[in-house]
Amino acid sequence: MAETAARAKTVQKRKSNSEFARIMHQMSKNKLAMAGLTIFLIELAAVLLAPVIIPYDYTLMDMTAIQQGPSMKHIFGTDELGRDIFSRVLYGGRYSITMGLVSVMISTTVGMSIGAVAGYFGGRVDNIIMRSLDIIQSLPAMLLTIVISAALGSGYLNTILALSVNGLPASARMLRANMMKERDSEYIEAAVSINCSRFRIIASHLIPNSLSANIVQATMAVANMIVMAASLSFIGLGVQPPIPEWGAMLSGARQFIRQCPHMVIAPGGAIAVTILALNLMGDGLRDALDPKLKR
Repeated sequence: MAETAARAKTVQKRKSNSEFARIMHQMSKNKLAMAGLTIFLIELAAVLLAPVIIPYDYTLMDMTAIQQGPSMKHIFGTDELGRDIFSRVLYGGRYSITMGLVSVMISTTVGMSIGAVAGYFGGRVDNIIMRSLDIIQSLPAMLLTIVISAALGSGYLNTILALSVNGLPASARMLRANMMKERDSEYIEAAVSINCSRFRIIASHLIPNSLSANIVQATMAVANMIVMAASLSFIGLGVQPPIPEWGAMLSGARQFIRQCPHMVIAPGGAIAVTILALNLMGDGLRDALDPKLKR
């Protein structure tokens, strides 16, 4: 019995590895997707190694170099307090990118759990869950995030929580829809016939076979969450100065946009490049996971 279980796990592992290899092979044919993946991985490595890479401490103020333009000494120039903008953009990416990634991880995990229950059981359970999600989605996404953030207060963790709540309904609805297509399949009937528990059917059969759309959605959602996090910081409800989050940097630089446009271009460009890279990745991943492209 134990040997059979071990063999089943080995087969499942090989299948997962082969599927991952197939997806990466399919993505490698899409040059734009690979460009997006490369840019995002470089950004991720840069922000993680920011304490080693940055030429100056992001809090260091130089009163002799206030609002200087880009130069060999300061690649992106300096801000109104003489701080190096390149160091602040690089270090600020740790907050902006991680807020997007962590909030999507939380919302996707919780949302998929809710959607799995609704999609498998259906009936009254599905109706209660869906109507609850309707209430959340009845408010515009940005307004809901602002309300939650204002209620919880500003800060890194509170911003992540506000963004996570906003992303729950989309993940839940996506998985529910796919699971409702899969739950009447023959392999589910076979699992029921051999007395598999409901939890095992959901976790081992339904979710893995309904997951592809959620993976693509999560990739796109990271880009959306980064923009929303920057928006919250821009209006004073997200990460607060002196932490160099990209939205907070834009907020502080907006009054100098005419005199010192480099102060706005640097953090704004970082957001734009990150969003572009994630969207290119998402498009490529969608094509790679499209069943029509499997041969």
